[in-house]
Amino acid sequence: MNFTTAREHLKNVLLPTHLIYSPLFSEESGNKIYIKPENLQKTGAFKIRGAYNKILKLTEEEKKRGVIASSAGNHAQGVAYAARELGIKAVIVMPKTTPLIKVQSTKKYGAEVVLYGDVYDDAYQKAKELEEKESYVFVHPFNDEDVLDGQGTIALEILDELPETDIILVPIGGGGLISGIACAAKLIKPDIKIIGVEPEGAASAYEAIKENKVVELKEANTIADGTAVKRIGDLNFEYIKKYVDEIITVSDYELMEAFLLLVEKHKIIAENSGILSIAATKKLKEKNKKVVSVISGGNIDVLMISSMINKGLIRRDRIFSFSVDISDKPGELAKVVDLIAELGANVVKLEHNQFKNLSRFRDVEVQITVETNGTEHIQNLIETFEQKGYEIIKIKTKIN
Repeated sequence: MNFTTAREHLKNVLLPTHLIYSPLFSEESGNKIYIKPENLQKTGAFKIRGAYNKILKLTEEEKKRGVIASSAGNHAQGVAYAARELGIKAVIVMPKTTPLIKVQSTKKYGAEVVLYGDVYDDAYQKAKELEEKESYVFVHPFNDEDVLDGQGTIALEILDELPETDIILVPIGGGGLISGIACAAKLIKPDIKIIGVEPEGAASAYEAIKENKVVELKEANTIADGTAVKRIGDLNFEYIKKYVDEIITVSDYELMEAFLLLVEKHKIIAENSGILSIAATKKLKEKNKKVVSVISGGNIDVLMISSMINKGLIRRDRIFSFSVDISDKPGELAKVVDLIAELGANVVKLEHNQFKNLSRFRDVEVQITVETNGTEHIQNLIETFEQKGYEIIKIKTKIN
C-alpha cells in the first residue's frame, strides 16, 4: 500500500474537507465528535479518491480500451469524473434503484450509463459480463489496492489535522473505504481505534467477521442505498480482520434521526449511507475520546431529503399524531384547536370523522397531527388535555 503516492496523485484534484467540531453529537455521545465532510468533496463523495488514483495508474494500452465500473452512484461519479479528466471512455452499470440525482450526475460527467438489477451485486455481475465482451478495464469500487490507496488518503488528512484522534468511525458498504482508512491510520498511529458502521439491513461485514469468512446476505434491505451490499470484497475482508477493531450496526430509524440533526444543527445535507458513522456516535461504549466521523457522501435525491426530514421530526418527537373523542355539537372542535394553540403547538393535519367512533353515539373522533418542540412539549399537551377532560390516544407508527 502506498498512501503517500496516492496523496501526491490527488493533490491537485481534491477539495479540502476540513474537520468540523459538533457540540450536539459530542453532548449526546459523551465524546468530542468531529465530522470529516466528504459529502463536500468533488462529485459529492469520497469515491473520487480511489477512482482517480486507479485510473491514473493504468497503462496507455489499458486507457485506450476504456473503463467500466459497477456502482450504486458515488463510485460511478468518481470514475466518470476521472475518466473525463484523463480523456478515457467510461461505462457505468448502476442498479435500477439508484437515486435519479446520481444517475444524472454520472451522465453529466460524460459516462455511458447502463441500469441493471435491484442492488449493487446485480450491477456488478452485469459489468463483469460487459468487461469480458468489450475488453474494458474494470475499476472495482472497493476490492482493489489502488482504490484503497486513494481512500486511505482520508486518514492522512484526519491525522494531519487532529493527531490526537482516538477513534475514527467509518461507513461500510463493500469495505473499500474502511480498508484504506484503517490501514493508513494504523500505519501512522497503531493505537488508534477504527470502528466500522453498517446498516442493520445490510450488515455483510458484521456477518463476515462473525462467521470468519466472506458471506453473502440473502437480501440487502436498507434506506442507505449506497451501502446496500450483500457481500463485501474478499480483499477488504482481510483488511477489516487485520485493522478494524469493531463493527456497529444502526437502524434506518436511527439514520432518519441523525439526518435531521445534521441538517438542523450543522446545515449539512448528506446521503443515508454517508451518515452511518454519525448515527453510530450515540452507540459508542467509549467516553471522553476524540472521535472523527467520516461523512462519506452527499448525493441524495430532493424527495428523499423531504422524507428523511419528516421522519426525523417524528423520531425526535417534533411531530405528534393523536386522536381524541369530542362531543358531536357545534363549537367542540374549535375548543380543541384553541387549546392546542394555547399550548404553542401547530396543527399540520386534522381529520374530523363523524362515523368512526361507534362506542358513544354522541361522540366523534378527531385525528390530529401537530408540530411540537419535543418530548416535554408533547407530555405537557397530553397532561393539559387530560385536565380538561379529554383522553388522548397516541397514533403509533413504525418510526416512533
